[in-house]
Amino acid sequence: MIAVIGSLVYAIIVAGGTNDAKKAFQRHFRAEMTKVFITAALFIAALVLFPSAAWLWLIIGFAVATLAYWFALLAV
Repeated sequence: MIAVIGSLVYAIIVAGGTNDAKKAFQRHFRAEMTKVFITAALFIAALVLFPSAAWLWLIIGFAVATLAYWFALLAV
């Protein structure tokens, strides 16, 4: 869910397209920074709320979900 929520936030921010390259770049940059901060906050929240969770498996699960997302984009 951490990977999904981060990607969803990114998509919502970028959804309002523009023809201006500078504005588009700024929007993508802002979306990516927001995604990074939300992802970090969700990792921290998960580890604080569930102290018995295995952090290694949490990171591996995140990596697998992120890779699946990128491989799906390659297929499009």
